[in-house]
Amino acid sequence: MTKEWMIHFVSQQVGLAERGVAAVLKMLEEGATVPFMARYRKEVTGNLDEVQIIQIRDTFDQVQELEKRRQSILNSLSESKLGNPELYEALQKASTLTELEDLYLPYRPKRKTRASQALERGLAPLADLLEKNQEPTSDFLKTFIKPEAGIQTLEEALAGGRDIWAERFSETPQVRQKFREALGQTELVIKATKKLRSEGEYRDLAGRTERWKTLPGHRLLALLRAQEAGELSWKLDLPESQVSRIAMATLAFSKPLCPSLILGVADSWSRLLRPSLENELIKDAKARADLEAVGIFAKNLREILLAAPLGPKPVLALDPGIRTGCKVAVLSAQGELVDHTVVYPLAEMGRQEEARKILTTLVKKFEIKAVAVGNGTAGRETFDFCRDLGLEIPVLSVSESGASVYSASEIAREELPSCDLTVRGAVSIGRRLMDPLAELVKVDPAALGVGQYQHDLDQKLLKQHLEDTVVSCVNRVGVDINTASKALLTYVSGLNARLAAAAVEYRAKNGPYRSRQEFLKIKGWGPKVFEQAAGFLRVRNSTHPLDNSAVHPESYPLVERIASSLGVGLGELVGNSKLSQRISYSSCDWEVDSLTFADVVQELARPGQDPREDFEVVAFDPNIRTLEDLKEGQVLNGIVTNVTAFGAFVDIGVHQDGLVHISQLANTFVRDPLDIVKPGQKVKVKVLAVEPQRKRISLTMK
Repeated sequence: MTKEWMIHFVSQQVGLAERGVAAVLKMLEEGATVPFMARYRKEVTGNLDEVQIIQIRDTFDQVQELEKRRQSILNSLSESKLGNPELYEALQKASTLTELEDLYLPYRPKRKTRASQALERGLAPLADLLEKNQEPTSDFLKTFIKPEAGIQTLEEALAGGRDIWAERFSETPQVRQKFREALGQTELVIKATKKLRSEGEYRDLAGRTERWKTLPGHRLLALLRAQEAGELSWKLDLPESQVSRIAMATLAFSKPLCPSLILGVADSWSRLLRPSLENELIKDAKARADLEAVGIFAKNLREILLAAPLGPKPVLALDPGIRTGCKVAVLSAQGELVDHTVVYPLAEMGRQEEARKILTTLVKKFEIKAVAVGNGTAGRETFDFCRDLGLEIPVLSVSESGASVYSASEIAREELPSCDLTVRGAVSIGRRLMDPLAELVKVDPAALGVGQYQHDLDQKLLKQHLEDTVVSCVNRVGVDINTASKALLTYVSGLNARLAAAAVEYRAKNGPYRSRQEFLKIKGWGPKVFEQAAGFLRVRNSTHPLDNSAVHPESYPLVERIASSLGVGLGELVGNSKLSQRISYSSCDWEVDSLTFADVVQELARPGQDPREDFEVVAFDPNIRTLEDLKEGQVLNGIVTNVTAFGAFVDIGVHQDGLVHISQLANTFVRDPLDIVKPGQKVKVKVLAVEPQRKRISLTMK
């Protein structure tokens, strides 16, 4: 297929104008990034946002895969000298992988089957007769008796003919489509096996009946996992009467099916069609469930990465522990480790007074502005101990998810080479409070404890979506090139690990960057890299007032013209919202499009503004510390830790998150929990039920 056809096809699939689709694909081919196109090429794309650009990119990739498979099939048929003009035309018109595979199935090389063995024995004429709905006579069957070929009885000959017909029937595209549609409308009965654990996570699924077409993606993932664990069994199937009706309608004979054809239909369905179509439907449904779960994961990750930062303030960070004590790290306002120690704040250690003195001394000595306590094992006890010290500064619980992954990583070894894993963990907890985005990009997103069934998902799909999310968040906030780590710079538009390392190395040798133009001196940073990256990098205290803004250097001449038209200098214009309100697109021929002009003017009013929310402190109920402290009807403060398709998990300070089921999120119908809550959000919840044995807490937000 031509490039024009593919652009047209993608346009139809995503519902966007061909002009925008073509522009995006051309820029992607030239090396442009998604954030760059969405932010600085609005006039070219037709003002497409990141989601739409990614949709175009991914759909085009799928079309290319379809074309690759189409060409492979055509080449195979050509080499084998199989097929006919009608088949080739149908293959060229096929718009889905399923259509392609259905058409190719009869010609696809396969292992030896019962049908192929029967063909080798010369039984094709029997199948041809069955094609006409004619029952073979005994005299006709006798002509196929060949002891030397393994055919010694009439029944063996007839069975071979049925095998050939059954395979032909199962490989007919129209037949497969009819049965595919019927199977997709079926109900499945979920049965418990002897391995089902009475207190296990799949107990509530046993005995349910589900309509396949409306089965939620998260439930399918649970069923697949339960089936693999051997705790539940289920399958897609059709009643015998429905199989017969579909076969009759498909074969369209004017008289009832002959006895051998009835047996052939039943055999074709149970042995060939049903297993094949069931696998296909499950695979397709799993792909949709994966896409849905990955979408939820990405949305959760976005909220975590864009969580409100405490900002550059000295922090005391504690990684709680029981046997080995609590690791303490003192961080400067820039996140540098300036001191570390170990304290034993738990009563059973008998060293609480010592811990109290050490912590209060550190807070006073380093003028600490906040205390960050990891929420893992002994986290609540350590949190309460620190809060009861009366420090008159915020004491905050911070998620530890992924901190151990960071501690053992190459990034952590580079940043903190002289520290052991426990100290690195405490440092990570403190930095997460100061700037969640800058710290969490160092951790594999899959280790951050959000999403659902992440290990069961298509890992390539998951990795791509999560990387897109991290890139989007990093470039939306912008990066200070003079303080950013190599890990953070790697996600900046146009950069990779090699280019990020070169930027850090240049900074180490030459001191802080003084302007964006200096980027062109970095090894490997040519004009293309500069074009893609410069607008997302900030240079504070630069020699140019726009270098600490999101205005791209290519738009600097525009800003100079604006300043000149207002009769002011650049320094006076940047950050002056009153002056920016006086600028009109219609007042002059600015020689740029209106979208670029509007973005530049908006940025001039509030240059380099952090899009994240202001930091807010949330306090747990001091009387609620364990599951045993919970009672039905209690109203508590909580923090949303994870959002799934079936509800939201909320931390209420008892080291076990509670679940607010989707039906309990609001007084109105909720289609998507992320429309109501997001990770990191502060919420009020009421306790509905507590099951200590299963470690389950049911909550409501109604």
